[in-house]
Amino acid sequence: MLSNYIKIAWKVLLRHPFYTFITLFGITLTLTVLMVVTSFLDHLFGPHYPENKRARSLYIASVIQTDSANTTMSSGPASFDFLMKYAKSLKSVERVAIMSNFSFSNAYANGKRIKLNTKYTDVDFWSVTDFEFLEGKPYDETNIRNADHVAVITDALRDQYFGNDAETVVGKTIDIENINFRVIGVVKGSPPTRVYTYSDVYFPYTAPKSNYEGKGMRGRFVAIVLAKKPSDLPTVQAEFDSYIARIPRSDYSNNNQFNVLIVRADTYFDHFVTMFTRSDKDRITLYAIVGLVLLMIMGLPAVNLVNVNVSRILERASEIGVRKAFGAPSKALLWQFIIENVFITFIGGAFALILTFLVIQFINSSGWIAYADLTINLPVFLISILVCLVFGLLSGVLPAFRMSRLKIAEALKA
Repeated sequence: MLSNYIKIAWKVLLRHPFYTFITLFGITLTLTVLMVVTSFLDHLFGPHYPENKRARSLYIASVIQTDSANTTMSSGPASFDFLMKYAKSLKSVERVAIMSNFSFSNAYANGKRIKLNTKYTDVDFWSVTDFEFLEGKPYDETNIRNADHVAVITDALRDQYFGNDAETVVGKTIDIENINFRVIGVVKGSPPTRVYTYSDVYFPYTAPKSNYEGKGMRGRFVAIVLAKKPSDLPTVQAEFDSYIARIPRSDYSNNNQFNVLIVRADTYFDHFVTMFTRSDKDRITLYAIVGLVLLMIMGLPAVNLVNVNVSRILERASEIGVRKAFGAPSKALLWQFIIENVFITFIGGAFALILTFLVIQFINSSGWIAYADLTINLPVFLISILVCLVFGLLSGVLPAFRMSRLKIAEALKA
């Protein structure tokens, strides 16, 4: 029966090319937008280079001091000393990496200034992340202990500073802010959308101008906590929360202005959402807004397609009347039209996948986002299939229900 419905749907598509074009164009355009957005969200939050271990990573990125009424707040990154005390001491983890938020510096090559993003890290940074070393290796504990002037640079900076024809740059020096650093390794760069791993140059935290020796709770550093497996994340969070709960109030009260300290070890998505919301109520509001936007993106085209589908199905009223006259139940007609519409939607989805692939390739090669790596991977593909199914049902159920309820006499008169 299913194959017969699909054959009928194919014949209907061929019967009216203009209706077919309008229908497929609307479906393709809508699904392309949704698939590109899904791919971009996967790019932002998914486990991708060099943060391939996000599924078992927690981020400690801010220290919040507030009062019990949540009316006055002071927040910012943690100090290196704070993270060494309360993050590095975690016992239920595999590793903890500490790194600075990226800062800005200048280098000069052939009289031309090169603006750089720079980052200071510990040795564990290279184990928690999965940077691809094109040349050389990362700095080690000896470099940290000796405060060596060494640096790991990206391939883009290598080409800018040393030129594309340089055979190897490991061992060469690069002048950054009038300080000579020996290049110890070259990595494939990270997209700037991955803010905690993105940089042009990586220094040991004992290198000049890192300010890692500052005391107090606040500074310029963040930590990525790597659990042994994803299921360990709640255990790690509970251990970290217990450490924070034992911090004396005198350490953060700031002359009794604040009496609440909030420091979380969150998954990347939760950390991202927390930056825009201060409470569970704000989070629900944010989700509601995002849901409304998605509903509008899918709902408005679906409404337009409902009208097109009604017009297309009305032309088949005589077919419906004849089938009903020979005893076809309304339920069978309803499922026929729903299956036909889902089939048409999946055809539009196939075109949308092709168009999405082209759009993604254009974005990746355009240079709008450095090292952009948008993809149509398995999660994106499965979500795309689900979206196709939902869209097909949204735009097909109402016309199918309306047509299945037609009286035999009315259908035959049409």
